[in-house]
Amino acid sequence: MDIGEFQQVIERMYSAKDRKRGAAGTFLWLMEEVGELAAAIGEGSLEEKEGEFADVLAWLVTLANVEGIDLNKAIDKYVQGCPGCREMVCQCGNEKP
Repeated sequence: MDIGEFQQVIERMYSAKDRKRGAAGTFLWLMEEVGELAAAIGEGSLEEKEGEFADVLAWLVTLANVEGIDLNKAIDKYVQGCPGCREMVCQCGNEKP
């Protein structure tokens, strides 16, 4: 399944609830899931990590849907290379610590 297909699945599954909650509420849920992922990375099993990565991705897709963002289109800037230097192997030297 590609990201566009996953976005459509999430749209079908949750769109009514998501639109009622709105972007701010959905963002808060995403942040909660990011916290759970951080905890799993620190001390979770592989299975727990997989579950939390999936949850974070699902909530990110949900937020994109609420905001009307086509993620396939949004990620195009990375398919062509680094958005900063345009190289397929980043040469920017701007690594975050």
